[in-house]
Amino acid sequence: MLKDLIHHKQYANASLLKAVRQHETAANDAELRKLLHHIILADRFWLSLILGLPFAVEEESRTPESLDAIAAQYRETHAREITWLAQASESDLARSLETPYISDFSCSVAQALMQVCMHSHGHRAQCSARLRLLGVAPPNMDFILWLKDRPAPDWE
Repeated sequence: MLKDLIHHKQYANASLLKAVRQHETAANDAELRKLLHHIILADRFWLSLILGLPFAVEEESRTPESLDAIAAQYRETHAREITWLAQASESDLARSLETPYISDFSCSVAQALMQVCMHSHGHRAQCSARLRLLGVAPPNMDFILWLKDRPAPDWE
């Protein structure tokens, strides 16, 4: 189930980015750009923690000026995530993580990945509401509909 959720997250994020990029008003909307960056910022943080890599908080926290730069972060992050997930074992998913941002707390890698899925889902809903305000119909990103054919992310 967790692997399905990760694959769906990638599909849904790519679908959302594509919808935003296809409409000039949405593509130039600073609020949408900030939300999209926030989604991938959290994803990149947790993935770095899982992979044991350093995370440059100050640098990563700066919202890129272009939607293309944000989309590149999504593609790169999702490629790294899928590569790791493809070889991850049950013991990898059960491994304990600690973050300096939540004191006296640890969680499993699986729980961290679930957090990333739920976090991105919530913010994609915010992005969809923003798109509607801008007169753009958001893409259908329902998990249950994705399950039928399991389409790959379309990063174009």
